[in-house]
Amino acid sequence: MGTGEEVTERAAETIRTTCPYCGVGCGVLARPDGAGGLEIRGDRAHPANAGRLCSKGSALGETVGLEDRLLAPQIGGQEASWDAALDLVASKFRAAMTEHGPDAVAFYVSGQLLTEDYYVANKLMKGFIGSGNIDTNSRLCMASSVAGHRRAFGTDTVPGLYEDFDQAEVIVLVGSNLAWCHPVLYQRIAAARSANPALRVVVVDPRRTATCDLADLHLAIAPGADAALFNGLLAEIAAQGAVNRDYVSAHVSGFDAALEAARASDIALTGLPAADLAAFTRLWIGAEKVVTVYSQGVNQSSSGTDKVNAILNCHLATGRIGRPGMGPFSVTGQPNAMGGREVGGLATMLACHLDIENPDHRAAVQGFWASPAIAPGPGLKAVDMFRAVEAGQIKALWIICTNPAVSMPEADRVRAAIAGCDFVVVSDLTAQTDTARLADVVLPATGWGEKDGTVTNSERRISRQRAALPAPGQARADWQIMCDVAARMGWGDQFSYKSPAEIFREYAALSGLAGLLGRDFDISDFATISEEDYDTLAPFVWPQSGAKRGGRFFAEGHFYTPDRKARMLATPPRMPQSVLSAATPFRLNTGRVRDHWHTMTRTAKSPRLGAHMGEPYLEIHPADAARLGLGPATLAEVSNAQGRAILRVLESPRIAPGSVFAPMHWTGETAAAGRIDALVPAIVDPVSGQPESKGAAVQIAPFRAGWYGFAVSVDDVRPGCAYWAKARSKAGWRIELAGQEAPADWVAFAADLFGQHGAQPISMIDPARGLARIAFLRAGRVCAALFAAPEPVALARGHVAALLGEHDHPALLAGRPGADRPDPGATLCACFDVGVNTILTAIAEQGLTSVEAIGTALRAGTNCGSCRPELAALLAQARKKETAA
Repeated sequence: MGTGEEVTERAAETIRTTCPYCGVGCGVLARPDGAGGLEIRGDRAHPANAGRLCSKGSALGETVGLEDRLLAPQIGGQEASWDAALDLVASKFRAAMTEHGPDAVAFYVSGQLLTEDYYVANKLMKGFIGSGNIDTNSRLCMASSVAGHRRAFGTDTVPGLYEDFDQAEVIVLVGSNLAWCHPVLYQRIAAARSANPALRVVVVDPRRTATCDLADLHLAIAPGADAALFNGLLAEIAAQGAVNRDYVSAHVSGFDAALEAARASDIALTGLPAADLAAFTRLWIGAEKVVTVYSQGVNQSSSGTDKVNAILNCHLATGRIGRPGMGPFSVTGQPNAMGGREVGGLATMLACHLDIENPDHRAAVQGFWASPAIAPGPGLKAVDMFRAVEAGQIKALWIICTNPAVSMPEADRVRAAIAGCDFVVVSDLTAQTDTARLADVVLPATGWGEKDGTVTNSERRISRQRAALPAPGQARADWQIMCDVAARMGWGDQFSYKSPAEIFREYAALSGLAGLLGRDFDISDFATISEEDYDTLAPFVWPQSGAKRGGRFFAEGHFYTPDRKARMLATPPRMPQSVLSAATPFRLNTGRVRDHWHTMTRTAKSPRLGAHMGEPYLEIHPADAARLGLGPATLAEVSNAQGRAILRVLESPRIAPGSVFAPMHWTGETAAAGRIDALVPAIVDPVSGQPESKGAAVQIAPFRAGWYGFAVSVDDVRPGCAYWAKARSKAGWRIELAGQEAPADWVAFAADLFGQHGAQPISMIDPARGLARIAFLRAGRVCAALFAAPEPVALARGHVAALLGEHDHPALLAGRPGADRPDPGATLCACFDVGVNTILTAIAEQGLTSVEAIGTALRAGTNCGSCRPELAALLAQARKKETAA
């Protein structure tokens, strides 16, 4: 976009940019507020969201603060100059290559990088270092889709568009909690259903998630049985004569073998009643316009690629692909997972969807780059990469914009591997992540709101991210940092870019070469784009070339295999590889919550995003909880051979007995023992290399807490007790705590906890009952407070947190508001910060009888809509109480 000075001069200008969260790719209007923050609105002109934003997108303006930002390079934890840091990085990587060869170094990057960053990283590693050892955290979420697409279509092509959701007759959501993970698409489907009441929605998920509230049919499938379900569907397609013989004959190979394998599959693996299976096949076969949307529940599996191909088989067999309102649709989890795939960010790909296994493709890319080398083949996928780090085979590792010490499977093992690596560089916004704390060099990178480039969403739409704020301190764009290192390694001429537009032009030109080689990804129309046109570039769907512009793929065949036919593949079902046993009898599912993102380096800055679910939890069926002796809101210890976590118990009939769910977001920075991926074994799909993140076998036992606590503090604290989890409040922090032995002196314990030895303590201690309430005052104002009890502490948490910085310590120690200060309760609608108690009061006093009526009265549920299922549950609860009365 320009320099920091230019951004500052335009402080009052509204900047059109793109959201940095999921793969929906929502347009955002960001207006600098003149005080370092941003005012945020949805962009009505953007085709992906037409002005809608989810709770996370709406709160973006609350996440750009500089409290924990890294503002200068660090070497060994000490501030250093850019020259010193870059010289060290270049010399260490060059030395490792010289002594041990190019495969002794590796990059681990992120789907949150912009495409221009990704392109430079891929070019540097594969074309100049000469190794395939660049992989991305997209390996953890989308690799099975990539592999499935490449096996079936010959290239990694998403055939359809979001418009297909509007035109479909049946939408099947498989392994996708769209209401929480892609709320804007969920609202798009809800709007399509409102416009067309005949639209039917099926949700395939072992859990009854918020998305199921939109479903006509919920298939509570056994964990991992998706291939069995779609094999059963394929067999039924053939049995009912629904195969599109003309399409299959002209455009598909492998039909007979795929059908034979489907017929041999055991549909009983799904665990579904015959009536539900019949209803599903009747809906899918009976309506031509079917869109099958799938996400992490399919991909994150040791058989994820086969699951993807089982879905693709059904669409290929019926010819329901590439036409309006029909087709398979992979929705991505990160803002630029697609862009990363397009530039070859995965170890198994080359840029522009060229094949790294193909010597002609490798030679073409090397010639285009005029590079001294080219990776001779695929590099190490993520799990194998960190195993190589552990084994000492990788001597220099550069981690960019991601947190593998938390997010990788066997996270404890990965953390130890990184700590033991000879040389580790981390580029990030902050040095306060589990991974950055292990690095030899930490480099300050720009983040969303400061970055300038492009991203690609799930429907192949390329949009601009634009800078609305100046880069803070000495932070630099990721592409600039990598170019500076490349120059120091002797390749300055080939990495002399002056702007992201220059990188984009080169990338577009390379895509034209890929188009000539028969690939799908071709945006060569932009190979000569000017700086000005790049600056104003409107969102567009690729390809954009003389051969094809936008639209769908494969309605008329023309696949990217040697014979131009799609491949149907035999997909015999394989269930989760972690075996349940008497020692580990529970199946652990992991995933996202509504208002948080990845490892919370951004969302944790927003008080309202942390208010909905402020600590890690274990969702467990009430019968299992009762059998294990787990009471509501107590703590559970979850463990297996890989690791251990302590989580808050959340009893829920929405999860099946024998299965449990835990969110993936908490880190060593935000909780004592909430890193759930420490329990996920590094079992991967043999084709895609994607880990099985939803099938770990675990044991569960009560965590025997001697006391529970809730604390608030104006200052950040890091408790020393066995369990803690912290979240921001409007005036400071709120912390949940528990310990095994109660302190002998609660006031002294609290003073140590908060570091408030000079403050005035006010306390209410009841030793007989084990109760303690302590507040600390500075200049008469509350600066911290602790509430402790032998059982989970019951009090109005929002009320207590709101009194930080106030004079009213008696009201604070009471733990509940008086009649003159109503307690809004736990936040339910994060978009408008509306609490449960506020909603229940409005239902009772105003006679509200629908979710729409609640929205009219309180605005709750009227933005992203992801809280609408919870609003409906509150209405049902209120009706039940009214009936009982």
